[in-house]
Amino acid sequence: MVPPVKKDRIITQLPKCFSPNTALHTKDGFHPQVKAVCEVQKTDTLSFNFAKVIVVGDVAVGKTCLISRFCKDAFDKSYKATIGVDFEMERFEVLGVPFSLQLWDTAGQERFKCIASTYYRGAQAIIVVFDLSSVSSLAHARQWLEDAMKENDPSSVLLFLVGTKKDLSSPDLLARIEQEAIRLSEEIKAEYWAVSAKSGDSIRDFFFRVASLTFEANVLSELEKNGSRHVTDIIKITGGTEVDRSAIKKKPDCC
Repeated sequence: MVPPVKKDRIITQLPKCFSPNTALHTKDGFHPQVKAVCEVQKTDTLSFNFAKVIVVGDVAVGKTCLISRFCKDAFDKSYKATIGVDFEMERFEVLGVPFSLQLWDTAGQERFKCIASTYYRGAQAIIVVFDLSSVSSLAHARQWLEDAMKENDPSSVLLFLVGTKKDLSSPDLLARIEQEAIRLSEEIKAEYWAVSAKSGDSIRDFFFRVASLTFEANVLSELEKNGSRHVTDIIKITGGTEVDRSAIKKKPDCC
């Protein structure tokens, strides 16, 4: 049995970005076509229900803590290296439509890199994580992104650059690293966020943003696949078979 969506995971409006200067886009709400599809058809016309999200970055930057804080609302200060990959499935309701994020927590240690990279393929969002108290981890962010993009289509993946351990960085170091992070995010077309898994600062807002943007991207992609057909012309019958409504001839009044 599929667990119900938690009440606090219901998204009715596009969550705000961390900063307009480092956002993937700055519009106030969901795309009008996305809202229209969800309002009229709900899940009947959507052939997807989840997005694959991979989380990459140096060892010990806080990838597991980032995910754990959101999924379990827990923080474990003792370090435990991820072996290969870990996986979490988190459910949302976006504009009335059930939607899930597959969160793939990949290992940062070099000896596990080969194993982890086999799970990169098919990602709809890539979260590159670095430590806001470690300049070197930000310097390595570009390489992590390049490795992840080898297995994905750059035109169809949303990118997020996330600085963790915000609570550990001194004000001066934080300002300096963030300046570099913003410059990198603009260069690689990623949305930048600064968070703290320990305090929970910005964690919920960040994952709601990821869920909303990947959902919107999936709906728009579905509309594009349908081409000239209107989404309202696509219906589903028992068994999940799609039928073109325009192809169904009206039954004659007499025989």
